[in-house]
Amino acid sequence: MTDTPTRPGRPSVRGLPSLPLASALRLSRPSDTWFKPALSVVVASAVPHLTLLAIGRLDLVMYTMAGSLCALYGHGLPYARRAGSVAGVVLGMTASLAVALVTASLTGSTAVLIAVGALLAAAQKVLCDATRIGPPGHVIFTFVSSAALFAPQRPEQIPGHLALTLGAGAFAWLVALAPALVRREGPERRAAARALTAAAECAADPGPRTRNAAAAAVHAAWQCLLASGRPTPVRRSLERLVVHAEAAFAAPRPGGGAAGPDRLRAWAALTRARGPVPAPPPAPGTADELYGIDAERAALRAPDGRRAARRALLRRLGPGSPLLPVALRTLAGCALAGYLCAALGVGRPYWAIVTAASLYQANITLSWNRTLQRTLGNLLGVLVFAAVLPVSRISPLALVCCCLFFSFAAEALITRNYWLGSVAVTPMALLVLEFGGTHPAGELIGDRVLDTVLGAVAGFLAATLVTNRRAAGRVERALDATGRARADAERTGADPGAAREARDRARRTLTASLVELREAGDAAAGEWWQRALPEQRLLAAEQAGHRTLAATAQRRGPGGATPPAVHAPSIGAE
Repeated sequence: MTDTPTRPGRPSVRGLPSLPLASALRLSRPSDTWFKPALSVVVASAVPHLTLLAIGRLDLVMYTMAGSLCALYGHGLPYARRAGSVAGVVLGMTASLAVALVTASLTGSTAVLIAVGALLAAAQKVLCDATRIGPPGHVIFTFVSSAALFAPQRPEQIPGHLALTLGAGAFAWLVALAPALVRREGPERRAAARALTAAAECAADPGPRTRNAAAAAVHAAWQCLLASGRPTPVRRSLERLVVHAEAAFAAPRPGGGAAGPDRLRAWAALTRARGPVPAPPPAPGTADELYGIDAERAALRAPDGRRAARRALLRRLGPGSPLLPVALRTLAGCALAGYLCAALGVGRPYWAIVTAASLYQANITLSWNRTLQRTLGNLLGVLVFAAVLPVSRISPLALVCCCLFFSFAAEALITRNYWLGSVAVTPMALLVLEFGGTHPAGELIGDRVLDTVLGAVAGFLAATLVTNRRAAGRVERALDATGRARADAERTGADPGAAREARDRARRTLTASLVELREAGDAAAGEWWQRALPEQRLLAAEQAGHRTLAATAQRRGPGGATPPAVHAPSIGAE
């Protein structure tokens, strides 16, 4: 454990945190799966685009694009879970578009359209955060629904336009699931490889940062494996690898019974590759851990487990939800941005609404970072648009190719930094307008620049005015939950009569509570105008939790190991 001293007490109410500049714009390494959403959205968009081009109806691209963009979601989920999640995204996108189209067909009042756009953006933000269906989260929904609000619409056109969205969404669903035909355990392999890599870093350099990162990666790997469906030989090997990763981060010291950093990294490389999954020697308690995973998987899929998941979702959406202040920020910021643009006579208020909606993150510091990134990316993006516009007007096919190129570029670049991805998103959004007819380039560029600046200013102003006083309350609840999980892990670990699967489930619950505690602490640390964080309690709870994880991992010991063949593979099997 580290002996990092805690900082002295702070005043009861904290002011605005420091707002960084350089760090917000710094490039990072690209995601290890950046090409998956990039290729998926290109394939999902190309077929509808080219079909509309062939029949001479490129003016309908907006409606098929709404469905095609659903292919961006779910790439971190196992295919069993991805099928339902992406289907939910398609239905949610269609419902959002339906509300927007009906509103546009019933009224031409800019004030009403802006109000509906802001309400939709807030609802989309809350639902995406509650279901954790990201990235890209709510921004795609807001982009589609806000643009549709300001598009001319007649009631009799709505069923046909929604049918186009559903058709393109169904094709996007097929694209998102198509890799399962080639590598059905791909998401689980990547999750296990990340857990092994994070555990190797923790084993090589134990400390609060690497330990928290390893806990998060191991928790994510278990969640992915639990949601993956029927156990297969590959998933069994992955579960054994995650057991090793868990042992390494729980007790990252020589003699702790865990594999060394070099071996963990080698396993991670083989797991991420396309060859067979490595078969590690059984870690202490591996068979019992797998028995517990099977039992937990069966419990999650049982009616009681599904009802518990629904209740947890409703709690995240309930009156005491920490998501509500962010929803109010989104509503206020989008409405302010839209009305400000309308008052100044700027051409397209929905651009300002989307800009404001894209800013809101877990706290005001992250929202500030996104404000800088969005503004810089959009301003550079209009320059790219000005350069590529003559090329896109050569022919309709050239316009389609330009849109597909920028769709790919946006996903390829956005994981390095949001502003870099915005450089490609901006020309793609502007080129979409060209499907309905040409517009003066100067008008498009001028409107986009003004809408970006006004949306960013109004959106961040709303973030500072609508404070999130519930962030500290979330920390308190996370502290209590971690204390209960630690006590349960210690009790079951010390009880010789406790079932092995109960011990392992208690340890995984403690890991999940430590991940939630760190997320709650990080979110609250970036907020302002709230009571001071209990930093000493946070540090003490994390240290005690990691000590408990290390102790329970060591108690399992070599004597607790059981030959892998004795676990009950039938539990949870379909």
